[in-house]
Amino acid sequence: MTANEARLPRLLAMVPYFLAHQGISAAEAAADFGITERQLRRDLDLLWMCGLPGHGPGDLIDLSYEGDTVTVVFDAGMSRPLRLTNEEALALVVALRTLAETPAIADSDAVQRALAKVEHAAGGAVDDTTVAIELDRETRMLPALRRSLDDGHALLLRYYTATRDETTERIVDPMRLFEMDGHNYLEAWCRSAEGMRVFRIDRIEHAEQLDEPSRPPAGVEVRDLNEGVFQPASEHLLALLRLSSAYFWVADYYSTEAVTEVDGLLHVSLRVADPAWVRALALGSAGQVEVLSPEWLAESIRTEAAAALAAYAAK
Repeated sequence: MTANEARLPRLLAMVPYFLAHQGISAAEAAADFGITERQLRRDLDLLWMCGLPGHGPGDLIDLSYEGDTVTVVFDAGMSRPLRLTNEEALALVVALRTLAETPAIADSDAVQRALAKVEHAAGGAVDDTTVAIELDRETRMLPALRRSLDDGHALLLRYYTATRDETTERIVDPMRLFEMDGHNYLEAWCRSAEGMRVFRIDRIEHAEQLDEPSRPPAGVEVRDLNEGVFQPASEHLLALLRLSSAYFWVADYYSTEAVTEVDGLLHVSLRVADPAWVRALALGSAGQVEVLSPEWLAESIRTEAAAALAAYAAK
């Protein structure tokens, strides 16, 4: 805290203090405030020029400190110590508890001490039942992931894959963190897949830094993000979809290899890293997305849809 930042709360506390200690010696007052007598007199000189609007003789704070003692002649309404309102205390407690819950804070003890002081100053107006802080998964994960990158250690991840609706565990060698389209990502070498993978951080359910060092294969590079997070490759499955007008957005949103219009419908060819994404899209479209190829995927979707309808009819 700078000298000026420390001076303002001291000035606000001085008039109520001297009202409660009329005629106190300058030396004793300076000791109570933890400053020198010279600084105390400089503060009193400044207070002498403060007061109510109008700034006339009857509006300004009037102090007497000609000798070794200090007396308040006119307090200009500053008769009570400055106290936080409930709303101000609540805002400070929320901010401090958020910091306290955030992993990897450099000086968590200082945060806890500040929190205790504010809660005490609030006089019980703010307690655990008033304020409960729960950080979202991304906020909790980011510090641990950054620390693993800085330390050069491998990570054990428990990750939810939305396209397959499943959670898996894997060991990865972190390469970088980046943000795109409103989401944060970890790019890493996945030892299970033996390839580079991108993990959305809000889908990482658990991240544990391992004792072993990160060791991605030599020559592995992070991807160029100019074309987006997902970048189709030749080894990815080539799927041909037939889309009704309500799903034309698929051709705009995803990278495609070919788009043709046939009888008012779009035929779209695109590469997909995981067939489960196509399956979920088709099953959720109520017949407005049809998979034309590969045939094995189309048949799999038809079988799953028929089983769902049979289960519904049996109820």
